[in-house]
Amino acid sequence: MGKITTMIIAGAWFAMTSIAVAAGAETWDKTFPLSDKVVHQKVSYPNRYGIMISADLYIPKDIDKSKKYDGIIIGPPFGGVKEQGPGVYANSLAERGFVAVAFDQSYNGESGGEPRNLFSWDFYSEDYSAGVDFLGSLPYVDRNKIGAIGICGGGSFVLTAAQVDRRIKAVVTSVMYDFNMRNRFNGDQNALNTRLDRLGEQRWKDFEAGVPEHSPQMYPDKPTTTIPEGLDPVRSEFYEYYGMKRGHHPRAAKTFTLTSMVGALKFPLFEYIDQISPRPILFIVGEKAHSRTFGDEAFKRAKDPKELYVVPGARHIDLYDRVDMIPFEKISNFFSQNLK
Repeated sequence: MGKITTMIIAGAWFAMTSIAVAAGAETWDKTFPLSDKVVHQKVSYPNRYGIMISADLYIPKDIDKSKKYDGIIIGPPFGGVKEQGPGVYANSLAERGFVAVAFDQSYNGESGGEPRNLFSWDFYSEDYSAGVDFLGSLPYVDRNKIGAIGICGGGSFVLTAAQVDRRIKAVVTSVMYDFNMRNRFNGDQNALNTRLDRLGEQRWKDFEAGVPEHSPQMYPDKPTTTIPEGLDPVRSEFYEYYGMKRGHHPRAAKTFTLTSMVGALKFPLFEYIDQISPRPILFIVGEKAHSRTFGDEAFKRAKDPKELYVVPGARHIDLYDRVDMIPFEKISNFFSQNLK
């Protein structure tokens, strides 16, 4: 059986790859400070579909590039960007001796792809494999010792990527979301068909208009000091992060194309999750996170070796950026022990 623990909190691809380093002093545009033990570089590389992925590379300041290091690829929450939670994780793991990459998903942030804010579950899973392509091309990374982390919706995408990409040797999900929207209909085929018919009609509208229609804007262009009234508890929590100073970033998605939901209705998250084994999975959930049920269910469906790690008192968004709550020592030890 898998292991369950609770944390106690105290007070030609390679030829196309490019590493871009800003000339002179770089403008720091993250939602967190850079560790004085870490060096940061902006990088870009193509995914399998030819979309250029924009990413941030974090390496230990005392790195010896004549040696080989473990590599970690970190993807953002649904709608998030590398300047937020993924960077927090990459920064902290680089402090602990890993070479870490935080990336923007295709069609989002600084990555390429048109139309903007199109959410593609297929592409998002591919973006993890593209990160493995990049990390494995670095002379100071051991391409046989690469792990991956998915935060929130990224937890779905990293699990899907690992099902087919055996180069990912160990997986961590943090407050993962199950984005198989078909499961939300609870077997109601009529309701599902109604949604599919609506999406089909929307495709015709988009085709005739020449541009896709987007959903209403969810978050403000500039951070606010209060949460709008009338939001349900889940939306209110997300607004606290994305809409306020805590986590607001101008490049984070505030809307998405309406037809993006087509992919969510056929997303096969659990179809082959058992085939990740014998590569290990660490599922991190927050005790008070509304997303906990998703992590619990994924843990049940995965095969050993697996572990469910519960962070006491943590809400969903707390495991985006609360460095006093995110179990970085647990994550570091997990990768050190399993990237062999």
